[in-house]
Amino acid sequence: MGQMADTAAILTHGQFTTSNAKTAHGLVRGPSRFRITAVIDAASSGQDAGTVLDGLHRGIPVVADLDTLLHSGAAPQWLVVGVATPGGVLPAGMKPILYQALERGISVANGLHDFVSDDLQLVTAAARSGAAIVDIRRPKHRSEIHFWSGAIHQVTAPRIAVLGTDCALGKRTTCQVIAAAMRRRGLTAEMVYTGQTGWLQGSRFGFVLDSTANDFVSGELEHAIVSCDRELRPSLILLEGQSALRNPSGPCGAELMLSGGARGVILQHAPARKFFDDQEHLHHEIPSLTSELELIRMYGSRVLAISLNHEHLDASARVAHKERIEGETGLTAFYPLIDGAERAMDAVLGYIESERAR
Repeated sequence: MGQMADTAAILTHGQFTTSNAKTAHGLVRGPSRFRITAVIDAASSGQDAGTVLDGLHRGIPVVADLDTLLHSGAAPQWLVVGVATPGGVLPAGMKPILYQALERGISVANGLHDFVSDDLQLVTAAARSGAAIVDIRRPKHRSEIHFWSGAIHQVTAPRIAVLGTDCALGKRTTCQVIAAAMRRRGLTAEMVYTGQTGWLQGSRFGFVLDSTANDFVSGELEHAIVSCDRELRPSLILLEGQSALRNPSGPCGAELMLSGGARGVILQHAPARKFFDDQEHLHHEIPSLTSELELIRMYGSRVLAISLNHEHLDASARVAHKERIEGETGLTAFYPLIDGAERAMDAVLGYIESERAR
């Protein structure tokens, strides 16, 4: 695999401004194991990727196609598939672009369930040019994965799970924002990733949860936490949640509390959403925050603060929802991409202190 200095362009193919492009969003915001040089997305071309994403100029141009990028003389070493589609399906329009890249010796990193290395045409193009193909979600061999052993009970670092009331809320981003706030205080925090974007961002410890056989999810989680604790002895380990606690298409979260020993939770929520993401047509309503707090309590953990996704909310609506949620729950609520994590740090640091005293 490439080193941190390797350059990469991100392929979003018209989806950069959608929630499907959360992988691209994470890499544009950073961190990243690559040096991101461009985003390929015709719908947003001619703009700065950071400006499009959140108004912050980052010097990453958005170009219409791979030819435009190559003609500029800025050929990247890698092309990263920057979307996370429902079911992990590779959009049909991306295959010709991947073929074009591989033929030119540009390696491909893909985080979808559709594996580039299963496509004979793409594999042949890579073989001719010497390009590499990395399918991040390809399951590991049985000999490489771990069964839960109870070693988690020897971990000394407190753990906080960042869980969600829905998918695509920014749980990984909240982990990164809290970790940054810890570092500003001279404390160490590590994120255990559970998805492909965390790996692309260069996190050292973790696994891809939805590509792991169910029997070994708890063991892989435990192994990542134990390895992180033994090697780095951080002040805090943040566990990146996946999906949502009660998403009928893939409930997730209990593992982080029960198998990972996270007695503290930051709960992520989008006040403007009524139905689970991509299930609007089924009218599957997101459960109430108060019922989610109670469910987490029944698992033996407690919510420390509420992290809010500000999508579709103007400034006044953001304030109103934050005040309402704080009044209903008695917990601090914060918008990580607007407020940072400072408002939640008293709760986080208090939890760390209480866990160290156990």
